[in-house]
Amino acid sequence: MEIENNLKKLNIQLPKAPDPVGGYVASKIVGNLVFISGQISIDSSGKLIKGKIGKELNLEQGQEAAKFCALNILAQLKKICVNLDKIKSCVKITGYVNSIDSFVDQPKVINGASDLISKIFGDKGKHTRAAISASSLPLGAAVEIEGIFEI
Repeated sequence: MEIENNLKKLNIQLPKAPDPVGGYVASKIVGNLVFISGQISIDSSGKLIKGKIGKELNLEQGQEAAKFCALNILAQLKKICVNLDKIKSCVKITGYVNSIDSFVDQPKVINGASDLISKIFGDKGKHTRAAISASSLPLGAAVEIEGIFEI
């Protein structure tokens, strides 16, 4: 119950895991790895955070959007694993940032997700990562993040 206790201590309530909106699955276990499909920036009220970082949204709003992506990733993990304490480590996250051409702080945006995962999982949450700029994301989302976890 270590991870569940951390969530309570941090006053974090996971959202309902969003259903896929296409011809794919939200998560898949292969061997001892769990792959989580890209989760877009949907806030706790179910509202999509959309727009371009550097135009409609600033860096801090992008980081907040990334945190919501991380929470949706964790909701998917809990849905497929039932118990988050089964997670041995976060292996990698890949973050996509809907940003203007001149915006260069994609890693800072994705830090919103990385810092939250590390805070919740401790050393198990330390992961490899890529932060990529995109000219557009599904439904106009500000951020999309996918993850790989070890069980």
